[in-house]
Amino acid sequence: MDNSKSRKTRRIRRKTGIRKRLLGTPERPRLTIYRSLNHIYAQIIDDTTAKTLVSASSIQDKLAAGGNADAAKQVGTTLAERAKAAGVTQVAVDRNGFKYHGRVKALADAAREGGLSF
Repeated sequence: MDNSKSRKTRRIRRKTGIRKRLLGTPERPRLTIYRSLNHIYAQIIDDTTAKTLVSASSIQDKLAAGGNADAAKQVGTTLAERAKAAGVTQVAVDRNGFKYHGRVKALADAAREGGLSF
C-alpha cells in the first residue's frame, strides 16, 4: 500500500486542516479529543499560553473497558465537571481528524450535558 494513502496519514492531513481554522483562546479554549484503540483522552487547552487547563482520560478514571462509548461518556462527564471547577464553560471542539461519530460523539455529548457549551 502506498504510504501517502495510509489511514494514519489521512487522519493527520484532516487534523492539520482543522487546526488551521481552530484556535483555543482564554475565553473559548480548545477541547481536543484523541481516541486510541483501547482508550480515549480529552484535554481543554488554551493555545495562546500553550497550557492544558483540564484533562480527562479513560486511563485516569481506571475504566475497565476504556475503548467503548460508555467509557467515552464517563470521560466526557468527568471533563465537564473538572472544566466547571476550573471556570471553563465554553469550548471549541477539535475532533483531531476523527469522525464526529461513535466514541468522539459520545464524549462530546456527555461534556455538553455536563455543562460545556460548543
